[in-house]
Amino acid sequence: MTANAPTPAYTDLEARFLRLYRFEHLGSIVGWDQAANMPSGGNEARAAAMAELDGLLHAQRTDPALAALLRQAEAESLSDWQRANLREMRRDWLAANALPAALVERRTLATARCEHAWRRQRPANDWAGFVENFRPVVQIAREEAMHLAEATGLMPYDALMDRFEPGMTSAEVDRVFGDLKTWLPDLIQRVQARQQAEQPVLRPAGPFAQAQQKALSLRVMQFLDFNFEGGRLDESTHPFSGGVPEDVRLTTRYAADDLMSSLMGTVHETGHARYEQGLPREWLGQPIARARSYGLHESQSLSFEMQLGAHPGFVAQLVPLMVEQFGPQPAFTAENLTRLATRVEPGLIRVDADEVTYPAHVILRFEIERALIEGQIEVDDIPALWDEKMAAYLGRDTRGDYRNGPMQDVHWPSGSFGYFPCYTLGAMYAAQWFATMRSQMPDLDERIAAGDLNPVFDWLKDHIWRQGARWETPELTRRASGEALNPAHFRAHLEGRYLGR
Repeated sequence: MTANAPTPAYTDLEARFLRLYRFEHLGSIVGWDQAANMPSGGNEARAAAMAELDGLLHAQRTDPALAALLRQAEAESLSDWQRANLREMRRDWLAANALPAALVERRTLATARCEHAWRRQRPANDWAGFVENFRPVVQIAREEAMHLAEATGLMPYDALMDRFEPGMTSAEVDRVFGDLKTWLPDLIQRVQARQQAEQPVLRPAGPFAQAQQKALSLRVMQFLDFNFEGGRLDESTHPFSGGVPEDVRLTTRYAADDLMSSLMGTVHETGHARYEQGLPREWLGQPIARARSYGLHESQSLSFEMQLGAHPGFVAQLVPLMVEQFGPQPAFTAENLTRLATRVEPGLIRVDADEVTYPAHVILRFEIERALIEGQIEVDDIPALWDEKMAAYLGRDTRGDYRNGPMQDVHWPSGSFGYFPCYTLGAMYAAQWFATMRSQMPDLDERIAAGDLNPVFDWLKDHIWRQGARWETPELTRRASGEALNPAHFRAHLEGRYLGR
């Protein structure tokens, strides 16, 4: 990992960031345990411990010696990979030094309390109780945004979004989402009209025992080439993928009457996990071995869940696995399950949304959270604004239904403001990856139908996973697909799959 010429400053930086990575390894497993296994009575002590750890990490990241080392390393003889790693080190350093240590610890405590309480408040539809913990989270996020904006020169919301999608601005998101809003409503209506004229879809008939659902999920993960020696599957209130590349922790959730939701949730998280497991192993412990952005991360989960998961050839491979676990039933045919996987029905829940209506959920959250961070609205304004946008974008009534409205996602109670745009950007990247694959491998769909997913995995491994953060996102996108992010691929994918174009 070092060049032939002496690189004392850079070598020192590598050692420091490896130490940070090892501490973060512990923190990520503790965070997974908090969501998946920890008894409720342990939350206050766990939050205090995590705040202490975050404080220690922040102190290491803001060590005054780092500034000099970063300057000195710039003048050293470094390889291309080392110089890219140095760029990511500097980015990490800049973000850390923008935030006061006390704010970092306050954030950990506030989000831990809010998220933990949210788990019981959401089922109870307890908006009043939720906002008591949520107000401090919003206030801290606004403070973070101001500090980061001062350090980066970005607008406050953009400064938060930049942590998840480096280089992306809300002006660019506005442009992309503005275009989506011109054609997406009409597409939703046309697809629904077409599907209403077709034969009704059969939904799998439950109840489905949790143990059998988990067994099915594990079989599908195996088919998706997940390495179980470097990860595991558990359950949580909200599905997520965490841990570290050497030890990836996935979670899903099971519903006795809804087999497909939990299964596709597992497929989604397996996409995240395969990305983590495929990052450049020789650089693990360094910033360059991280995923470049969360939009790229979501492009992997959506490549698995949507591009593959709703592909007729992939669905056909699921049928015998379902029959093995639950026995035969009329719904378990490749044709029916494919139509179920591509059924377009505007609903209340984002994580259960089909890929056509999903962007509307994302646009709604982006517009609300940006206004919230920039002080244009307050917490008490969220429900009415949510109701208005749900009615306008998806034709659904959410008045008084906080559980299936603004309380449904874990992102806001955990303080992840600026993340939501990554989902639809990820869907666009995924469509672009598969358009590129098909141009390079004309027999791709036939190979998927034959149960051979290696062409997909190999392409993603070479062009996305093994690249880590070596390239900034626009450059990685051009190298992978030959062009910058082009939302036209997403529209073409949706129209081709749902309208036969």
